[in-house]
Amino acid sequence: MSLLLENQFRELPPDKSVDTKLFLEAVSHLPSFFDCLGSTVFSVIKSDINGNITKIKGVYLKDPAKYVTLQDIVVAEREAHAAEWPKVGATLALMWLKRGLRFIQILLQSLADGDRDENNPNLIRVNIIKAYEQALKKYHGWIVQKIFHAALLAAPYRSNFLKALSKGEEVKEEDCLANVRQFLVNYTTTVDAIYEMYTNLNAELDYTV
Repeated sequence: MSLLLENQFRELPPDKSVDTKLFLEAVSHLPSFFDCLGSTVFSVIKSDINGNITKIKGVYLKDPAKYVTLQDIVVAEREAHAAEWPKVGATLALMWLKRGLRFIQILLQSLADGDRDENNPNLIRVNIIKAYEQALKKYHGWIVQKIFHAALLAAPYRSNFLKALSKGEEVKEEDCLANVRQFLVNYTTTVDAIYEMYTNLNAELDYTV
């Protein structure tokens, strides 16, 4: 069974609101995705995602009836922390979490689209570079960028990565990529909806770490 399909994201309603409880349940399984990349360097992203999930969950559990959707949380924090917002609480955690989720999305979409290094077709370095540059690089200072450059050099073989996504089972590449495409449908819609919410609420920040 595919690691991704075991924990699929739900289809969003017409208003694109993201149910907090369902989101937290689905996203809690994603840190294990980075174990498939092999290198311990990717544990930096994994740890960041875990930490941000914990912060959002902590806020949600204080009042689940009040925080039914992610937007409920962000709007409530805007009202409660006007001077500090959006660099505060679950709003800040979700801001960084969505970037990690976008990294996963672009990496998987790049694989599904068939992007390859023609000189090294069994490496996924080109896919990871694309994901990092589009989702995370602009928010990282040069020290963090150097750390991720080291991670790229330790990226696994394409075949090993796809096998890890299939939980060690021997699965045809096209079958594995079909699972990736299926997972991406609701996942991409969800990530896009969160980005759109941050734009609409003017909650995005561009500082680097």
